[in-house]
Amino acid sequence: MMRMRQNASAAAEKRETEVPVAVHDDTKNNSDSDGSCRRVFYLCVGVRMLNSLVVQTYFNPDEHWQSLEVAHRLVFGYGHLTWEWKRGIRSYLHPLLFALLYKILAFLHLDTPWLMMKAPRLLQSVFAAVCDLYLYKFSNMIFGNQVARWTLFSHLTNWFVFFCCTRTLSNSLEAVLTVVSLYYWPCMRVSSGKMSSSSRRWALAVAALACAVRPTSAIVWLYVGFVELLMASDKLKFIFLEAAPIGAVVFAITSLLDCMIYGSWVIVPLNFLKFNFLSSGGDYYGTHPWHWYFTQGFPVMLFTFLPFCVAGVIYSKCWRLSGLIGWVVGMYSVLGHKEFRFVLPVLPIALMFSGYSLAALKSPDLPMGKSKRASTTHTKWPSKLRLAVFFLLATNIPMGLYMSLVHQRGSEDAMHYLAREALSGEVRSVLFLTPCHATPYYSALHQNLPMRFLDCTPSEQRGTPDESDRFLLDPYGFASEFAKNWSLPSHIVLFDSEEKKLKDFLNSNSFTEILMMNF
Repeated sequence: MMRMRQNASAAAEKRETEVPVAVHDDTKNNSDSDGSCRRVFYLCVGVRMLNSLVVQTYFNPDEHWQSLEVAHRLVFGYGHLTWEWKRGIRSYLHPLLFALLYKILAFLHLDTPWLMMKAPRLLQSVFAAVCDLYLYKFSNMIFGNQVARWTLFSHLTNWFVFFCCTRTLSNSLEAVLTVVSLYYWPCMRVSSGKMSSSSRRWALAVAALACAVRPTSAIVWLYVGFVELLMASDKLKFIFLEAAPIGAVVFAITSLLDCMIYGSWVIVPLNFLKFNFLSSGGDYYGTHPWHWYFTQGFPVMLFTFLPFCVAGVIYSKCWRLSGLIGWVVGMYSVLGHKEFRFVLPVLPIALMFSGYSLAALKSPDLPMGKSKRASTTHTKWPSKLRLAVFFLLATNIPMGLYMSLVHQRGSEDAMHYLAREALSGEVRSVLFLTPCHATPYYSALHQNLPMRFLDCTPSEQRGTPDESDRFLLDPYGFASEFAKNWSLPSHIVLFDSEEKKLKDFLNSNSFTEILMMNF
């Protein structure tokens, strides 16, 4: 539960050999396919925009502090840059997408508190729809139209995709770029002989862009690149005339962009590698046992799609794609610091196997490699399929709605309230007595007012408690000491658990309570 205290005086103011596959054998169906893809895209855009409006909860600080907050500072001149930006381990490429959006909103005088909060997720919803479309096309290319339709169903109804895909995390964009790139890779496609020669170059360009957005995306492309190298007949061309030049161009452009904004020469991927891998800096934010992704993380993301995914892997025998999932989850398991969102890019691939299982329930003799098109005759769904669909909807819809509308909602509601109050001049300054980065910040408030939160910058000496740690260890003692040198804020934001411990302190400073639900 999120609580806020307001000062009383202030208130007065074909490379897949393991699986028989189909090949587009005529141009007659191309227009039908294009029309189908357009319909799928329009459907997905509508669903994802609604999805973005439904999501009203707080998930991860990076959604705001590593994208929107940075973009807000670039456009409006104020906003907080966390310690990562001072050490040069973040690229400006991802925040620039939202900076452009903010610039357009400001130019049109539409930068209202509501739009400042909703527009970035609406933009991300379009990217998410692109992911839906390319996953549909990818599964259609490999398994056929029946599987493609059930893959789309799985991706649109999975609770974690619904909960996460429209958030402004770099991982969300990374997942989009991963699916798009996989569609173009020859080693992942059906018939490389009928592909244009530019397909692999497109795949490399999108993969390089994914690495620029998030350097750890290289884990995915090491696997794919190795498979391509094994399968390609033109290995030297692939390495020296395609991979190296395309990677160098993307690296040079993004590095130049970062250097221009940072104001000095900064090699973001190198700094990122040094901090997260060579010095295990990510462990500062917590560690999990090596098996966490296998026993908890990825199964929770798949939720009730898990048995369908496992069955799809076994019966489809599409080992290259299932191997990609295993490789990515395995490599991330080596790292001490683990989060659900890190393996988001391979979740759509896992759901493609769920689509295979569901299609097999409808057609046990799934015509793999015999027909790219679903039957035009309408047949009654078998009882097993109807039961499976009901089971998946009955479990994923409530979970998705609860996590998107209820769980940890107070953090965003508090900023909605403050933004409205600030617009009417009722807020002078804000103090956040919470774990650091527990709420959105200036990108949500959109008013250049004094605000202060508890710092949690990693110390050079391991084990040294930061401000956030010291506050949680002794809320009353920390607040009493802090108050000796403060300028009394008009509002204090804190969680229910700490508010109970600080009730006397808050009452003595004439703060009254405003309750925000935060489960």
